[in-house]
Amino acid sequence: MKYHDLLEVVGSEPLFETGLLLAGEVDPADVRRQLSRWTASGQLVKLRRGLYALAPPFSKNTPHPFLIANRLVPASYVSLQSALAHYDLIPEYVPVVTSVTTSRPRRWDTDLGAFDFRGVKREFFHGFQPIKLTDTQSALVASPEKALLDLVYLEAASDNRAFLEGLRLQNLEQLDPTRLSILADDSKKAKLRRAVDIINELAAEEAGAYVSL
Repeated sequence: MKYHDLLEVVGSEPLFETGLLLAGEVDPADVRRQLSRWTASGQLVKLRRGLYALAPPFSKNTPHPFLIANRLVPASYVSLQSALAHYDLIPEYVPVVTSVTTSRPRRWDTDLGAFDFRGVKREFFHGFQPIKLTDTQSALVASPEKALLDLVYLEAASDNRAFLEGLRLQNLEQLDPTRLSILADDSKKAKLRRAVDIINELAAEEAGAYVSL
């Protein structure tokens, strides 16, 4: 396989897997050797075993970091600080894409960014939906309410006002108090119920501050 053949097969796909190149009468060993060579020469970016992106300037569709996160660990969704920043619920730029998974926690450091995966029990793996990122890309991302409760769930001593104030939460009118309560009740975690009460207090205080202005 030549590089121009690869470009024809991959087209404008932001990411591709080795299996895409193994259809038809090809030599799998030759394909893998070529992938290694193109990675070494800087024509490809290897994200994990079997997952690649075309390197600039060959890429026609740069992969969004949230899409990369979803593809690095298929049983995952973007949440925690990354989702909160996406919804403008926290003011900070988040350099590491944070996700939730039912598999073991892990971190991937790649040429296209750093990706952190936190593990939760299967019964807590919900509350996410596809979010359109670009005209051609989408990824699974937690709802605003679930992203915040995922963070409370995973961090120690997070069900107190000091921790939640430390997040510098903003634009809390986006949060649905009913949805927050349902998620906390379904979790059967007193920790989350306590956190929801504080989050609702902070939202009321934020709304009051806007009214006084």
